[in-house]
Amino acid sequence: MAIIIVIAIIIFVLFYNKTIDGKKFIADNEKFFQILREEDYDFLVYSKYGDDVDVDELFKKRVQNAFLIGILFFMLFLSNLSLINIVLTFVIMFLVFKQPYTSLKSFYKKHLHEIDLLLPYYLKGLEILIQHYTVPVAIGKSIDDAPDIFKPGLRKLVERVNSGDSSVDPYMEFSNTYPVRDSMRMMRLLYRLGLGSQERKQERLMMFSRSVSNLQNKAREVKYKERLGHMESQTMTMLVITGVAVMGIILISMMGMFNI
Repeated sequence: MAIIIVIAIIIFVLFYNKTIDGKKFIADNEKFFQILREEDYDFLVYSKYGDDVDVDELFKKRVQNAFLIGILFFMLFLSNLSLINIVLTFVIMFLVFKQPYTSLKSFYKKHLHEIDLLLPYYLKGLEILIQHYTVPVAIGKSIDDAPDIFKPGLRKLVERVNSGDSSVDPYMEFSNTYPVRDSMRMMRLLYRLGLGSQERKQERLMMFSRSVSNLQNKAREVKYKERLGHMESQTMTMLVITGVAVMGIILISMMGMFNI
């Protein structure tokens, strides 16, 4: 036990004096750690924290915390080091690394319909701007009023288009970053809306408008059904509690009568 305490103090001093720089180690090996980064991690972070958060910094903290826990458990097992304990240490590190991602997933599932409703809400406002501007210009002008969750992706989309990328790729990258309801289909429609003559633009704008309205109605319908199901569940719970309470009162009354 004394050896473990001494090692812990030495490691703490090395980290404190930055002889061992954990942040530098993570930064130097960032490309390897990025392999562990989940595809939907950025989207989940933005869905919970909005536009102001530094996603890369949060990811680095995940890696750093996992390593610190790994060092701690390695020291605890040092007096009885075995293959099982080493494997257990790595399992614990992995669980610590995954816990923030699991928490973000849980938040997204809990607020799924509210987050899904943000895209048609944004597209409805964008539709008005597209009537007066080209699609890339309209997207650029819409960013300030867009939901915080979409702002980083919209900025990146506009930057790629302005740099000369006239393909569908910037729009598909946005839909992959934000996999909300029908995002891929709506981004394809938005890309096609920017192609062709003014006459074709009006025709495609009408199609785009109908798709946005349908998307809004679908989201509201799902939300209504979920609310109705929740109310039915509460009603059933109240009926069961009331039934049990009535049965309990009847049983107590009958026992009182028998005692008389």
